[in-house]
Amino acid sequence: MRLSIDVRLDYGITGSADVLLQIEAAAMADQRIVDEALTIWSESPIRAVPGEDGIGQRCWARGHGRLVAHYRATVDVSREKVDLHRYPATPPRMLPGELTAYLLPSRYCQSDRLEGFVLREFAGLTGGPLASALSAWVTDSLDYRMGTSSGETTALDTFASRAGVCRDYAHLLVALARAGGIPARCVSAYAPGVDPPDFHAVAELWLDGGWRLVDATGMASCGDVARVCIGRDATDIAFMTVFGQAQLYEQVVRVTAVDQSDH
Repeated sequence: MRLSIDVRLDYGITGSADVLLQIEAAAMADQRIVDEALTIWSESPIRAVPGEDGIGQRCWARGHGRLVAHYRATVDVSREKVDLHRYPATPPRMLPGELTAYLLPSRYCQSDRLEGFVLREFAGLTGGPLASALSAWVTDSLDYRMGTSSGETTALDTFASRAGVCRDYAHLLVALARAGGIPARCVSAYAPGVDPPDFHAVAELWLDGGWRLVDATGMASCGDVARVCIGRDATDIAFMTVFGQAQLYEQVVRVTAVDQSDH
């Protein structure tokens, strides 16, 4: 799958503020950057730093009254379809040490508060079969509704309200997976067909020695997704973090599938 990505951000900044951007698609084994360009209008030098776990790139900018950024890219995604059922379980004690953080509760994914629910409702399931059942439960139990959550909404809030947007679906699936002993992380991504068009959030679950992408909203398949960055929850994967105050003027995210027969 070849994706064409076009992003424009235009924000007013109160006074001056440092701004952390995460909008560049990550170069990885299963997604190749064919071409890309990032332009940020800033009076101060731009500084790039590695993303969480070395995946993707963060970009520091300085906004003075306004911050405008334009990112475009072409990305080839080559990824096998995920069949969660076929992956065996790995006991937590046998996991690589770097995965420990993705087993533990985090600010928006309070997995420790959901352990009882997972043990009761999904008794006897482990590994891939558990991951599949959890993903299906989130898909079936939540209603995708704009305006039902905010930047402060947690997985527990979503569990109670049974509604949210992609960020909330990802948080809840990640929290439930961790509660079931499956390492899980949140992923900021680009995908075609997202409605309304915007940055997308999905989950990745560690099963049988690798990370498996899962979109519980059902809007994207794993072969359509280009990762931007990963992290414990929305704290780590926000596309823009302003260390000050900002006002939205314009935000446009366009992701389209490209017919490669034309190239």
